[in-house]
Amino acid sequence: MTPDEYCQQKASSSGSSFYYSFLFLPEVKRRAIVALYAFCREVDDIVDELDDKKRAAQKLDGWRDEINRLYHATPQHPVTQALVLHLKQFNLAEEYFYEIIDGMEMDLSNHTYQNFSELSLYCYRVASVVGLLSAEIFGYSNRNTLKYANDLGMAFQLTNILRDVKEDADRGRIYIPHNEMLEYGVTADMLKLTHTTQSMRNLFRQQARRANEYYVSALNCLPNEDRYAQRAGLIMAAIYKKILYKIERKNYCVLERRINIPVWQKLWIAMRTYQQEKKLSKSPNR
Repeated sequence: MTPDEYCQQKASSSGSSFYYSFLFLPEVKRRAIVALYAFCREVDDIVDELDDKKRAAQKLDGWRDEINRLYHATPQHPVTQALVLHLKQFNLAEEYFYEIIDGMEMDLSNHTYQNFSELSLYCYRVASVVGLLSAEIFGYSNRNTLKYANDLGMAFQLTNILRDVKEDADRGRIYIPHNEMLEYGVTADMLKLTHTTQSMRNLFRQQARRANEYYVSALNCLPNEDRYAQRAGLIMAAIYKKILYKIERKNYCVLERRINIPVWQKLWIAMRTYQQEKKLSKSPNR
């Protein structure tokens, strides 16, 4: 199995909504973003699958060493062997990979966040930084696109937090700010229940509102000249906004079941968004 094939298998087997946006990229950019996504999956899986925190921390340190080897042209892992081919073509900052690992490591020690300021650092590391690296791969000409990428990553992570609140609580991880939970009288144990109370709905509504604000901010920051280059991110945004809308339409009943949308709908949204952006890119009014 080649490094590219390894990354492709890692990405496609994850079932993530992100994968569908990669289908509409040129081959070189698609291989680069799939390799980046495979890296994220590798380090995320360490934290999710290893109960031994010491062992997980050691494995994350191993990935820090591997990133160092990547930037010194001596990668050993299939993911970094795939990534090394793209370092010269795309401006993939080394420190961003360390930030992602640092974010994953936060899950080993931080099980609650006192306020949104604390949570936003976690979201920046595990999501916004990925957005910034992705923007470099997709391409841009206006630096405002980086603000778009940062805010879109925040929006994605906040959507994930709301969708996966019970699954995370069952693992002992609470990503909703503690001060906001206190405001609505919601405890960590309540997030493990299988029914949603009105106080929980009010809390979840606040989280959805914040996510929507980041979507609005992101899309307002994206310059017209970079929209088509960033079409993969816009496809992701359309899919994730649909998930958030479904959560809202289901009255925030995220404890009863994990709310998602079917694969066929993700593909339909991806195709529709791609066609819209392609049409816009050819418009003489742009």
